Amino acid sequence: MHKRFVGKVAVVTGSAGGLGRALALGYAKEGASLALVDINAAGLAETKALVAAEGAEASTYVADLGDEKRIEALGAELCAKHPKIDVLYNNAGMAYGGVTRMIDAVGLEDWLRYLTVNSLSPLLVSKTLRPSLAAAKGVIINQSSMASNMPSTVYGVTKAMLNSMTFGMANIFGADGIRVNAIEPGIMETEASANALPEETKQRVQGMQLLKLHGVPDDIVNLGLFLSSSDARFITCEVVSCDAGNRLRGWRH
Repeated sequence: MHKRFVGKVAVVTGSAGGLGRALALGYAKEGASLALVDINAAGLAETKALVAAEGAEASTYVADLGDEKRIEALGAELCAKHPKIDVLYNNAGMAYGGVTRMIDAVGLEDWLRYLTVNSLSPLLVSKTLRPSLAAAKGVIINQSSMASNMPSTVYGVTKAMLNSMTFGMANIFGADGIRVNAIEPGIMETEASANALPEETKQRVQGMQLLKLHGVPDDIVNLGLFLSSSDARFITCEVVSCDAGNRLRGWRH
């Protein structure tokens, strides 16, 4: 297998499990050194061990990405350790629980927490890592969601805002030769979705897809690896859907 990330550094947030862990392992298998970021220390340790089993190096950083001061400290530490950062994958976010409520069912305090983590922290992390990303003419990928097409939920609004943020970031960071794109996954078969989503919901969503398939983590990993590689050198300021043609995107009816 051609390894596209040998000698490169990839930072993956939200990498203690789920899609974040799968992404970290994808970069590891293609030769990257990993910086793993999450609020879950135990999960990070497990991911680090799995990355090591692939023969790749990894360092771990426990951080609450709803805390701006912690983000600034994290950025300073990472830039000091890695003068060049080739990939920043902003995967961390809150996807289940209260964030899935309707927009009129959440108070200001919760709104601010959800927006900070899901919509603003990708910008804040990217900003702090900009010197090292610029030195590598690196790539930023924001993990959005097909829920961005459902702005009746808090989660949907946070991801719609992240899409807009992606366009703004691409314009600002492009001056340094940094590409910025986002990926909108459909429902993926992960441990978190298995525990949080009833089978009825999964079947309903699949019924809205043009392709009657279940999404799996590798669908996002393969797309993420492509977009962050030199194979996608001419692609920036895009939000790419990976949802089997879900009709939530509107024009497919």
